[in-house]
Amino acid sequence: MKFETDYIEKLAKVLSENGLTEISLEDGEQAITLRKDVIVTSAPQAVVSTPVAAAPASAPTAPAADNTPAKKGTPITSPMVGTFYKSPSPDADPFVTEGSAIKQGDVVCIVEAMKMMNEIKAEISGKVVEVCVEDGQPVEFGQVLMYVE
Repeated sequence: MKFETDYIEKLAKVLSENGLTEISLEDGEQAITLRKDVIVTSAPQAVVSTPVAAAPASAPTAPAADNTPAKKGTPITSPMVGTFYKSPSPDADPFVTEGSAIKQGDVVCIVEAMKMMNEIKAEISGKVVEVCVEDGQPVEFGQVLMYVE
């Protein structure tokens, strides 16, 4: 089945009308993903207001915040909106935990989107230093799932 232009336009309309940020469909060997960029206004305001509003009081806090992401390592982010699962089934061991050694290509978690279980694979090798999401928690596109160093 070839994805026709009018079908893609209908999917884009569903995406827009329902407040979704991503739709992914697979049909045999073909797949299509539609993504809408989401502009988050609250995050930039928080970043801008902290140094400007309380510069003297925040001076010790700002360097600690700047050092924390570098200390944590490289983030693995969610490629889609969905639900985070740390293991392949509720009674199975998690794919990774803090301190786990991983290699590039290893499955580190699952993000369920539209009843499809999407394995999230590590893009780098290293050690998981922090898992940032609880099992079963909803995640957004681009949200940090874990840090690897």
